[in-house]
Amino acid sequence: MAKILFLLLCFIRLLSSNLCCGHSSDGRGDQPLAQINIYKTSLALDTSVNIHASPQVLGLQGEDTEWVDVAISNHKFSSNDWIGVFSPAKFDSSTCWPPKNSPNKDKSPFLCSSPIKYTYMRNYPEYTKSGNVIVKLQIINQRADVSFALFSGSLDQPVLLGVSNPVAFVNPKAPVYPRLALGKSWDEMTVTWTSGYNINEAVPFIEWSSKGLPARRSPAGTITFNRNSMCGDPARSVGWRDPGFFHTSFLKELWPNREYTYRLGHDLVNGSTIWSKNYTFVSSPFPGQDSLQRVIIFGDMGKGERDGSNEYNDYQPGSLNTTDQLINDLKNIDIVFHIGDITYSNGYISQWDQFTAQVEPVASKVPYMIASGNHERDWPDTGSFYAGQDSGGECGVPAETMFYFPAENRAKFWYSADYGMFRFCVADSEHDWREGTEQYKFIEHCLATVDRKTQPWLIFIAHRVLGYSSNDWYGKEGTFEEPMGRESLQKLWQKYKVDIAFYGHVHNYERTCPIYQSQCVNGEKDHYSGTFQGTIHVVVGGAGSHLSPFSSLTPKWSLVRDYDYGFVKLTASDHSNLLFEYKKSSNGQVHDSFKISRDYRDVLACTHDSCEPTTSAS
Repeated sequence: MAKILFLLLCFIRLLSSNLCCGHSSDGRGDQPLAQINIYKTSLALDTSVNIHASPQVLGLQGEDTEWVDVAISNHKFSSNDWIGVFSPAKFDSSTCWPPKNSPNKDKSPFLCSSPIKYTYMRNYPEYTKSGNVIVKLQIINQRADVSFALFSGSLDQPVLLGVSNPVAFVNPKAPVYPRLALGKSWDEMTVTWTSGYNINEAVPFIEWSSKGLPARRSPAGTITFNRNSMCGDPARSVGWRDPGFFHTSFLKELWPNREYTYRLGHDLVNGSTIWSKNYTFVSSPFPGQDSLQRVIIFGDMGKGERDGSNEYNDYQPGSLNTTDQLINDLKNIDIVFHIGDITYSNGYISQWDQFTAQVEPVASKVPYMIASGNHERDWPDTGSFYAGQDSGGECGVPAETMFYFPAENRAKFWYSADYGMFRFCVADSEHDWREGTEQYKFIEHCLATVDRKTQPWLIFIAHRVLGYSSNDWYGKEGTFEEPMGRESLQKLWQKYKVDIAFYGHVHNYERTCPIYQSQCVNGEKDHYSGTFQGTIHVVVGGAGSHLSPFSSLTPKWSLVRDYDYGFVKLTASDHSNLLFEYKKSSNGQVHDSFKISRDYRDVLACTHDSCEPTTSAS
């Protein structure tokens, strides 16, 4: 009944706020591929249109990403022409899924699969002057050949003029894009990757070693998902693309803080072995180990295209900058938390491959931990707490399948993670977190079971702002939070003395004072020392997607606000000192910082609502 009342309240408020279902629709928030009405495509193939792509064979040196030259000649050129990249290369109606919204019920559409990306020809002055141009497009290995199609007309009324020759990677099924993640024990690292090999074709495994230790092989499990796993359109229709197979191996009994080399392998049925290139990672520190530990946290990054495609509507303009800053500083990073709204694929499954390719330099080197956001999970009547359609019909399946995270149930996206002196309690804001729920019990258990002598730094993470934000739409609600966000949780944060709580969802940066029940409990700004008094809440959702404006009102608890792209870095140098830095994605410079200096006795010391009742008995 409570959930029904909540949804009714959301409906009533919908005219003034999109709080219940996602961000406001201002044109920039739409998935670029969703702008194409592929069902309305008509054919006007013209023999005078010439499109040639080269090289025709990609990845001859083992590359999984290549630049392709697409030479186009069109004597009837127009500024409205655009080129779509299709994979598989054959994209006619022969494999159409029955469309619910076909414009002509009596006639099958000519096309029913979205391109994996596209770009406007008006971006190329040579083409708008002569109709002749060579377009350079970046192509990744996505398990199928690729072709390039020239269209005239608008995105809403596409007219197909011509198609190029196909190009393909020398081994389209090759193992690619490894993603590291912490396992369920401190001495375990998981490796998940993508390939085109099912288990009846090849046996997947990891070969790994460390200097002075014998080489080992660890088996990998194989899973996938299909169109019927999707909950709605476009994921079940124009956005569907075969995702390949996902393999996860568990590397166990690792020595702490040791560098390991690994490579992905598949033993084929013919006796040969397919190998990836070599990668390295450094294993996790023992829980409580006193050593330098550096953590990156951000949300809502999405993906970008280095060739400029798909970016006409400024959808995720900061994504590549954030990714590049992490790559450039990778030697000073130990673990990454991407706290929801991961790819913004919104039902266009091809975008997940492109995201994993983008973050591969990071995710193959350090653990890349994720949380669930509205753009991964939300879909009506699927068990998500919100009734929006932000996942585009994915209803959590790609995120839960393509990335490993140490949850007891992958469909319930909450988990704890220990890394040296840190304990991370990762919540799932797309499922009910209120008191009495299964997730609430998990959150309290995660917070209560950490030994603060050895792991002094306790971090809470959720996608939606369950704490504090002076974002514009939260300000209009008057609550400065997700509805019912902190009412149940603030007593847990206070009781268990959570140092910092992080959120995404809102695409900007904001830091509060140490706060409890909407009141600042510490007047400092740059250095917090001594007894814990309240949790600091941080919104760090500005890693890539279009920015969110702040409210015109600035609450007293809001210390720093930044309408820009960025990410947070935490550095624990020992058990008593933690450095917080918010860095700009544009240049990596520190824009905001503070320090926490706290001994174990300061954690034990009582503050308001943080200690159990005592007795006067001796």
